[in-house]
Amino acid sequence: MLQSGRMKKIVVFGGGTGLSTMLRGLKNYPVELTAVVTVADDGGSSGRLLDQYNIPPPGDIRQVMAALSDVEPLIERMFQYRFTTSDDLRGHSLGNLMLAALTDITGDFARAVEKMGQVLNIKGKILPAANQKITLHAELDDGTIVTGESKIPVYGRKIRRVYVSPQEVEPLPETVRSIEEADLIIFGPGSLYTSILPTILVRGMRRGTRKQS
Repeated sequence: MLQSGRMKKIVVFGGGTGLSTMLRGLKNYPVELTAVVTVADDGGSSGRLLDQYNIPPPGDIRQVMAALSDVEPLIERMFQYRFTTSDDLRGHSLGNLMLAALTDITGDFARAVEKMGQVLNIKGKILPAANQKITLHAELDDGTIVTGESKIPVYGRKIRRVYVSPQEVEPLPETVRSIEEADLIIFGPGSLYTSILPTILVRGMRRGTRKQS
């Protein structure tokens, strides 16, 4: 039962534009927010950093950080800035590069997200669905297996199921605690197969959400 005077604890699962748009609105209410963000993205700047530095893709995390930040608009614009001229930097956003640098410095992606959140004075907590890179796979209705989040929508066929590898990956203990203590859990909005399901395909995440159902 919700104690009188205590703010409701809300956990939101997802990624992409849908999640960040919802969080921009929710942060204006007196609630405790936790965003559990997919780390299955393998396209664009995130995909390049994933391959070069062997870290979880930062793109969806960056968008959520910008949505929950409480800094001058110019600082948020700088964090979201995407390079367009230099061949080496073309397509990268400054926020992605900063998260990659912090991960290299701290040796831990979740720690880097936490520290960057302090810099941006975010409202709430942002937790990656896993603290390592994971790969999303889809089995289509004809039995074809598609590997990679960015490739799945290209096929334009019905999806029979999706799964991640490595299958033994576990969520952060803090994520499980947040789920167990939540007053409300929200899935999405966003793509069911490439944004929402990748967050709960992490084995321990499913156990936590089932306990709340």
